[in-house]
Amino acid sequence: MEHFNSTFTLFLSLMIEAIPFLLIGVFFSGVLTFFVSERQLLRWMPKNPLLGSLFGSCIGFLFPVCECGNIAVARRLMTQGAPASVAIGFLIAAPTINPIVFWATWTAFRDQPEIVFLRIGLSLAIATLMGFLFSLQSDLSPFLQPSLVTNLEARHKRERSADHSLLSSGTFFLGKSTTPLPTDDAQAMKASMMEMINQPIGLRVKLLVEGMAQELRELSAVLIVGSLVAAVIQGFVPREVVLGLGQDPVTSIVAMMTLAALVSICSTVDSFFALSFASTFTTGSLVSFLVFGPMIDLKAIGLLLTMFKPRAIFYLFAVAALLTFLSALVLNLFL
Repeated sequence: MEHFNSTFTLFLSLMIEAIPFLLIGVFFSGVLTFFVSERQLLRWMPKNPLLGSLFGSCIGFLFPVCECGNIAVARRLMTQGAPASVAIGFLIAAPTINPIVFWATWTAFRDQPEIVFLRIGLSLAIATLMGFLFSLQSDLSPFLQPSLVTNLEARHKRERSADHSLLSSGTFFLGKSTTPLPTDDAQAMKASMMEMINQPIGLRVKLLVEGMAQELRELSAVLIVGSLVAAVIQGFVPREVVLGLGQDPVTSIVAMMTLAALVSICSTVDSFFALSFASTFTTGSLVSFLVFGPMIDLKAIGLLLTMFKPRAIFYLFAVAALLTFLSALVLNLFL
């Protein structure tokens, strides 16, 4: 019974942590749709894949969302026509490369400022490299959910016919959502033939609220399932199993990366969790926890499935794990 009580408590705590940031992510997704000109947004984005990936990785400073809200924004960037390198870079970096997380990490590790800057620097480097690697794939459709591919293809057709409608839903519940935003406003229907940015402010606010409601219905369901899985793992897998792996340069990194994946703590508070291990674990392992955790969140798997196919998620996780491990190992061996 104690395990069940602790699991339920963890589940509630994960949901309480995640929901505000999911709301933030959905809000910024809507803002991108109804208040930012897609033509202007695309004009800002570098055409070079590597620079585009770096640009996407830095957008988190403008859209401060964590791993519970970054997927909604990343998907919206793709549906607006952003290059894959930009969307992937943002997806990986946004949970860490934002002012809220920087402030929280600095507060926790003010006596070890190198950890703060190592976290930000490595997260930015890994996200940029991963975005660039995915940009080398000429056709991403084998990695994307069919509904997202359909949406992107429809967008290309609209562009060729000078129709820039943004009224379709930006979210896809496991590939099943293709319905337009619910509205009976005749003026809203006319908006499908022109840039949303040119519409009256009242109409855009109305559509923003309706769009947020639809996205929350779709994303909340998978967030609940993901949080429950993460809570069950935390409640029934003894933490000592992970911590007992040792403190040497290699196994300490493995232990902290495993712990980061298991506990699935929001990136805005994970630095305080890591602080409790600062006196017993290596610097590299602490950094690996702070870098890897926001990238690999059990709650986010369900949300990622609304955008990517399972094998693409596996590639994302595997590459992120490899780059994080090698970076942390270098820190342990040379610092």
